[in-house]
This record gives sequence, C-alpha cells and structure tokens, in this order.
Amino acid sequence: MSDYRYRGISQSRLDPAVQGGADYADKSGFYLGVWGSSIKWIKDAGGDSNMEVDIYGGYKFTVGDIGYDLGFLRYEYSGNKLTPSANTNELYGAVTMGPLTAKYSQSTGNLFGFANSKGSTYLDLTATFDLGGGYSLAPHLGRQTVKGADNGKYSYTDYALTLGKDLGNGLTASAAVIGTDAEKGSYVYGTKQLGKAGVVVGLKYAF
Repeated sequence: MSDYRYRGISQSRLDPAVQGGADYADKSGFYLGVWGSSIKWIKDAGGDSNMEVDIYGGYKFTVGDIGYDLGFLRYEYSGNKLTPSANTNELYGAVTMGPLTAKYSQSTGNLFGFANSKGSTYLDLTATFDLGGGYSLAPHLGRQTVKGADNGKYSYTDYALTLGKDLGNGLTASAAVIGTDAEKGSYVYGTKQLGKAGVVVGLKYAF
C-alpha cells in the first residue's frame, strides 16, 4: 500500500506499508484470522514497535436476506512501551443487507494508548457495488468516538471512496480517496496532518 490508513488516519506517517494476513472460515460460520502491517506511529509517539498484528475471530450467519457478523479483535503492538499500552481489544457486530454493511465496534479497555478511553466506539457504513468488467466501487463513512474527559479532540469522522479492479490470478489493484475531519493538531507528526485527504493505491495478491 502507498499508505496505511486505518479509520482514515495514517499509521505509516503517509508513507508506504507492507501488509499480509491469513484467514480460516469454517462452514459452520465460525472464523479466525491474523493480519499484520508495518507502521510508524508507535515510534513517532515515543514507543518501540514497528509492527501491528491483529488477531480476530467471530461467527457469521444469515437470517433471510440479512447477514450478521459478531466477533472480537485484538490489536497487538508487541513491546510498544507506551503508557497506557497501545494494545487494544474490541468487540464488534455487523449487519449486511444487499451491498450495504453497517458495523459497530467498541473497545473493552483503553483505545490505542488513549488514557481513560474504555468504551470508545466506531460506527462504520460501507457499500460495495459491482461495476462490471472486474471493477468495484466502495463508498465508506465512519465515526470514531474516543471516550475520556481529555480526549474529545481525537474524535472525528472519516470517509473513503475506493475503486477496485480484479486483475485475475488472485491480483487486485485499488485506488482510494481517503480523508477525515480530524481537528488540526490531534493526529500529527511534525507538520504532517495524518488525517488529511489523500489518494492511496495498493496491490493485493490472494491465494
């Protein structure tokens, strides 16, 4: 990826990132997965980790034409040395109707190192449209709320519009316009506004 954006905020200081993951899905609906990415924000914040590893699991099922997804996600930044720790646990639930998915996530403890932020939430609305010819278009809107008396300026809304192209043989290319309305000074590194609008391109291989 040309930049690792998570919920609209760059995790790689607006620089490229390398990512990969593996998933197992059982026919019963239960699934497990692990995913990782190079990052820079932990060291930029004074910590000592250059890798994010996500471990997750859950259960998917359908009732009529509606799909449901309930699960748990652990964000692990091994040896991050931040206080509070950047390691984060979230519970999530999602509902899919046709091309539209609504997902709600809530932290069970502090969120990404923010003190007293237990119960922080993220609401995600995403649609995926098949344009034909291997192309897809995915608009997205999300709202991150960071709990805690001193954390209000870190809450924000993010948006994205992603164009994907199936290149065949497991390869998919993507280009996305991503941005946020994050308050200036809330997510920064030097003079870089990590939530500013930008274009992110990527190439993915699935097998």
